[in-house]
Amino acid sequence: MPSDGLIKPEEIFRATRTLMEGHFLLTSGLHSPVYWEKFRILQYPEFTQSLCELIADHFSGFSIQVVAGPTTGGIIIAYEVARQLCIRSVYAEKEGDRRLIRRGFELEPGMRTLVVDDVLTTGGSIDQVISEVRRRGGEVIGVGVLVDRSQGHINFDIPFFSCHSTSAPSYTADNCPLCKAGIPLTEPGRGQA
Repeated sequence: MPSDGLIKPEEIFRATRTLMEGHFLLTSGLHSPVYWEKFRILQYPEFTQSLCELIADHFSGFSIQVVAGPTTGGIIIAYEVARQLCIRSVYAEKEGDRRLIRRGFELEPGMRTLVVDDVLTTGGSIDQVISEVRRRGGEVIGVGVLVDRSQGHINFDIPFFSCHSTSAPSYTADNCPLCKAGIPLTEPGRGQA
């Protein structure tokens, strides 16, 4: 962590009460007793800037030409990392079981692309963005996230960086001890928290 006065990620998460406990349905479809509400961070430009600076600094020597992220939180992160690197950003929107780069965004063949996202659990959203960048001829040279909750089980076979790594259990619905205990399931991404 830089010693230039930047706030440490753990301090940001604590200050914003980002880490929530209960019984949550994650975007991946898995259940977990822990949820990282990234929008509690993203509502504060100074905290978002500090975390994205860690990603931008890590990949500063990679000759990145564009930063790509998935909707919704990934848009903000891609924009801020790109702003700090003085390059442009694009985003991939969900359509069916994949993500597409639309709205007139262009990727030139071989364009060196950094893919970013907020919280990594299964890697599904990131995989979809990587696939779309490659389908459009871009070269994905790295992945950066705010929080890695995959417990190191995800390997993209390209350089990876997370501002914070954590261990948080997750379960399929049919194997969830929280469901079996009758703890109500909440879907924070749909306004329930």
